[in-house]
Amino acid sequence: MSKPPPLSDSTTPQATMRAAPPGARPGKQPGKQPGDRHDAAAGQASQASHQGSAGLTLAMATLAFFGGFAGVSAFGPLVPKLVKELSLGPLDAGLLAAVPNLTGALLRIPFGAAVERHGGRKPFLALLGVTMAGMVGLIALLATDYPKHMAGTFPLLLLLGALLGCGIATFSVGIAQVSYWFPHRRQGAALATYAGLGNSSPGLSAILLPVGVIGIGITPAYGVWLAVLVAVTLAYALLAKDAPWFQLTRKGLDADHHHHLARSSGAERGPLPSGSARKGLSTAARRPATWELTFYYFVSFGGFLALTAWLPSYWHSSYSTPLREGGLLTAAFSLLTALIRVPAGMFADRIKLRAPLAVNFALIAAAALVVVESRSFVLSLLATLAIGMGMGMQNAIVFKLVPLAVPDAVGGAAGWVGGLGALGGFVIPLAMATIGASIGGGHAGAHGFVVVAALGAAGLALTAVTRSTGSAHATSFTLAPTEQAVPRSAAGR
Repeated sequence: MSKPPPLSDSTTPQATMRAAPPGARPGKQPGKQPGDRHDAAAGQASQASHQGSAGLTLAMATLAFFGGFAGVSAFGPLVPKLVKELSLGPLDAGLLAAVPNLTGALLRIPFGAAVERHGGRKPFLALLGVTMAGMVGLIALLATDYPKHMAGTFPLLLLLGALLGCGIATFSVGIAQVSYWFPHRRQGAALATYAGLGNSSPGLSAILLPVGVIGIGITPAYGVWLAVLVAVTLAYALLAKDAPWFQLTRKGLDADHHHHLARSSGAERGPLPSGSARKGLSTAARRPATWELTFYYFVSFGGFLALTAWLPSYWHSSYSTPLREGGLLTAAFSLLTALIRVPAGMFADRIKLRAPLAVNFALIAAAALVVVESRSFVLSLLATLAIGMGMGMQNAIVFKLVPLAVPDAVGGAAGWVGGLGALGGFVIPLAMATIGASIGGGHAGAHGFVVVAALGAAGLALTAVTRSTGSAHATSFTLAPTEQAVPRSAAGR
């Protein structure tokens, strides 16, 4: 019998098995005993193809994230009404509106890391299941107690808001799931499509939910939302699949076969998971690039969430814009920030990213200063849209860099970056309110943008500093794919 060819990245899964005599059972090799379970499992798995495809999983993850992320606007139409019915003060009203963002941000960390061990399907479906439970509870409360019997329900509303925030936490799960399906050279477009289209749901909800409340009533409007959420969850459960690495692992492959067969199954030149949620978090936490990207995302995505909450009151207080029109202006900002992320991600696959990182922060800082000083409605509108463009493009770049900077723990890194970065949506509005009140005058809403300008300037300074530091920082992974397909930390894996 001729000597079998050695394993290599160009060898097909079938070719990895040694030649067997005619009539031999799959998975058996000459000289092996019939009871050799390890070799049989490896042979069986190497002949089995994985289920699903990258494109279909991307579509289903995007759809499911779109449904879950609408929780950002969960209490939008209710807060003004609940302020009146429950006699809520500004702090309580702000807390009620922010609770989904808070829990959604914090849960991104453990659930993003859970992808390293379980794949994306289980964590995603668990979060969507809890979100649906929260929506059922909210609808039941509205149907039985609203509006005359709401006294004393504030703690329950906070709990329901926390449950609805689980849908927001699906972001980091989907980022890791999509990353493990796509090679590095295609991740910018894939991740930007996932995040950009998914992030558009709060803008659409800000338009459609109030219309539904006015047209068919509060309880039926939230009932329609629940029906949509159930539909997208079922579609995800039926059609989305875990990446090939997880499927092959469950078929009994050993460590020597993992990398080879995963790459042979379409994941070549892409990241591979660590296999442990705790290891994924700890590995990512030891990389300086993780914390650099976390700060970038705190500014860009946290700022996006913060301004989505801040802009309605800004337009009303600064230009006496009716609340409905202010909501439409906010939706324009939200949709632009979300949708520009898609072409920005595609562009990020083709260019060096050092300059765009700095340019986006400069745009955010400069446009925020224009808002602070402007007393012109048109100029202020253009400036807020410019901020949205800068934030949206930066969001795309950050998650293009995550799988490059931490290729062996994308789930853990996505948890840290996505979770702590999204906390900006909770922290930044509080800082804006504090600064606006301290400056005083009749333009407190505009003065709050000083915080946005300062964060943009800090991000610009950090990109300048890290360009001259060692290779552990995120900016060292910003070469175009044609120049650097895989970071050194992934080489030889």
